[in-house]
Amino acid sequence: MSDLALDPRTTALVVIDLQRGIVARQSGPYTAADVVARSAALANAFRDAGATVALVNVAFSKDKRDLLTPPVDSPNPPAELPADWSQLVPEIGPREGDLLITKHQWGAFYGTELDLQLRRRGVRSIVLCGIATNFGVESTARDGWERGYAIVFAEDAMAGLTSEAHQFAVRTIFPRLGRVRSTDEILLSLPKK
Repeated sequence: MSDLALDPRTTALVVIDLQRGIVARQSGPYTAADVVARSAALANAFRDAGATVALVNVAFSKDKRDLLTPPVDSPNPPAELPADWSQLVPEIGPREGDLLITKHQWGAFYGTELDLQLRRRGVRSIVLCGIATNFGVESTARDGWERGYAIVFAEDAMAGLTSEAHQFAVRTIFPRLGRVRSTDEILLSLPKK
């Protein structure tokens, strides 16, 4: 689709959870390595265009008192997280000028400075990528939509924990929240210097 034109002055790339502990998990339909490579290409292009790049990771305090623990039918398995679990993968950054946002739940807006920092920079549109499509990316997208951001989803620069979960979000949820495009389409929508 050729209807996408992104203004680097008002658009930010928001990269969700491309950190050591998350990219080590099984993903689909794309491998974590593919998601990291495509997300890094997007991040570099956004930086080159002068656009905002926000790198989001999830982390918890040592005592895990900031970890959400309401009763659920399918809890995360209790485990001690490796020391480097929340570190961003080096391919993605950070680079000078990137926003670094640490969250303590799925979505990147709630309880963080993401909205404040994007608005201070004049951002009105966000491009989302990362892992997992149907957790961190979807939660961030829903919150971003409720805050009035125009959202573009880099479909092949994200992956779910399963292919089916990814496809459900991409086909059913995301078209109601924004525009779903490939990495190549997004790269072509940025102005060339």
